[in-house]
Amino acid sequence: MLVDDQELVRTGLRTLAEHDGDIEVVAEADNGIAGISAVRQHKPDVVLMDIRMPQMDGIAATRAIVADRSLANVRVVVLTTFDEDENVLAAIRAGSAGYLLKDIAPAELRRAVRTVASGDALLSPAITRKVLGTLAGRPTIRTRPALLDALTDREREVLTRIGKGESNDEIGASLHISPATARTYVSRLLSKLCARDRSQLVILSYESGLISPGGISPTAAPSAQ
Repeated sequence: MLVDDQELVRTGLRTLAEHDGDIEVVAEADNGIAGISAVRQHKPDVVLMDIRMPQMDGIAATRAIVADRSLANVRVVVLTTFDEDENVLAAIRAGSAGYLLKDIAPAELRRAVRTVASGDALLSPAITRKVLGTLAGRPTIRTRPALLDALTDREREVLTRIGKGESNDEIGASLHISPATARTYVSRLLSKLCARDRSQLVILSYESGLISPGGISPTAAPSAQ
C-alpha cells in the first residue's frame, strides 16, 4: 500500500513496485488519517509511508498502525525525500520496519519491499550512517544494562552485527553460521531485549554503548561466561 500526498509520486511508485509481477499495490492514500483507514480495510503486507503529509504525518500514522493489534502483520517502511536525523530516529521509534529515501534505485525498492514482507527490518546504508552519526553526537545512554548483561557472547556478537546493518546472510558469513541460525539468534535478541523489531535492535546497540561509530565500544566487551 502507498501513502503519499502526491499523486504523481504514488503513480510512479506503483509502476516501479509492480514491475516484476510479484508485488501488487492494493490501495493508496494521500494523508496519514486516510492511510490508517485504508490499512485497516486492506491489511497489506507492507506500507510505503511518506513523512510530510497534510492532516496527519507519516510518523504519527506509523505509530497508530503499529499500536493496532489487529494490524500486527502489517509492516511500515518510511519512504521519503527527507533524511533529517530526527526523522530517522522518530520513524524507527514509531515502529517502522525500515526507512528509505526516494532516490533509491527501482530494483532496490522492490528488494526492500520483499525483505520487509519476509519479516526482516531494514535501513539503507545511507540511513544507517545517519542513525550512527546522530547517536555519535549524544552522550552514551545505557538504558538496559541488566538485559545486555544477560546476553551470551554469541548474542552480543550478533547484536553488534545487527547494529552495523548486516543482514542475516551477512551475519552468518561473518560468524560462520547459517542464515537460519542467525535468524534464530535475532529472534532470541528480540525476546530478551523486549524489542519490537530489528530496527529497534539497531538503535539499542548504539544507545546501550555496545558499539560506537568507530566500531565495538571498548566498554562493551563481552563479560566472562
